Amino acid sequence: MLIVRRVHESDLDPLFELIQKSEYGLTTLKISKDELESRIEKSVFAFRQKSGKPSGQPYVFVMEDLNNGKIVGTCSIYSKIGGYEPMYSYEIKESHHNSEELGVYKTIQVLHLRELHNGPTEIGSLFLSPDYWGGGHGRLLSLARFLFMAEFKSRFEKEVVAEMRGVVDQEGRSPLWAALGSHFFQIDFPKAETLTSQSKKFIADLMPRHPIYIPLLPDDAQEVIGMVHQNTRPALTVLEKEGFKFSQLVDIFDGGPTLHCNLEEIRAVEESVAGTVQSIEKEVKDGKQQLVSNASLDFKACLGDTHWNQDQVTIDQVTALRLGLRLGDRIRCVSMQPKK
Repeated sequence: MLIVRRVHESDLDPLFELIQKSEYGLTTLKISKDELESRIEKSVFAFRQKSGKPSGQPYVFVMEDLNNGKIVGTCSIYSKIGGYEPMYSYEIKESHHNSEELGVYKTIQVLHLRELHNGPTEIGSLFLSPDYWGGGHGRLLSLARFLFMAEFKSRFEKEVVAEMRGVVDQEGRSPLWAALGSHFFQIDFPKAETLTSQSKKFIADLMPRHPIYIPLLPDDAQEVIGMVHQNTRPALTVLEKEGFKFSQLVDIFDGGPTLHCNLEEIRAVEESVAGTVQSIEKEVKDGKQQLVSNASLDFKACLGDTHWNQDQVTIDQVTALRLGLRLGDRIRCVSMQPKK
């Protein structure tokens, strides 16, 4: 029995233990215990605010296995990126060259450094314990946060992005970093990854500002630009089905793609419906399984059986117990798979 809920301060130790299992390339999880504690504190404060505009607050979620009480997954929403510490990316653009004399016409892809201060909302920091891979658990973890965003839209920007993990091997080697970043920073990829969680000033100090012609890079570096790590492919598939598309932005370190979608156009946001609990039954007749959440800042979500009658809904007892729902409470639901 899995539930996705907002993080609590008491989750610090088990959550830190969980993210120690994360692999290279999951930059936002390569943090110290003190940094995690600070992120949790900021998240707890953000959830407690009755209203709020997007100003960079982190909303941290955990997945808990109620059978054993273990924290088995996590994900986050960063209400706004940029600001004092901008977001750095490479934008892939095309450069056109031609010579009528030689009859040569070439279109060459070029990386342009982009510095974004007034940024969108970002979803990220998604990690699921390897023991729970498969069975739709990753999809459940990923989609649950969209129900929170659908219920509290004013807390987020109109555009939502997701920086996907690029290609990095088990030893922490990134082909793009080896070909490009390492020459300017003179540190290895794992060290650079750790530093970005503390400060991004070194990026502004050392990153080359001139365009990088992709054909001049080694073949292995060219091949990974815009590609995701093999363990990130399921997460990529989930987001693409939710309406996210490649933004032509890639990570400056590992070349992983940045996806984007308008908040209102995210499938789980657009198709979600809200209503009032009319009845709680042991078994829901003619019910269908949906992702169900409360409509509270003390957010909780899980799979449950529902039957809708306009804006009134019948739910099963187990779901009501997991989410702490009573008759008359407002809930929000969405199907796990797109209608089409």
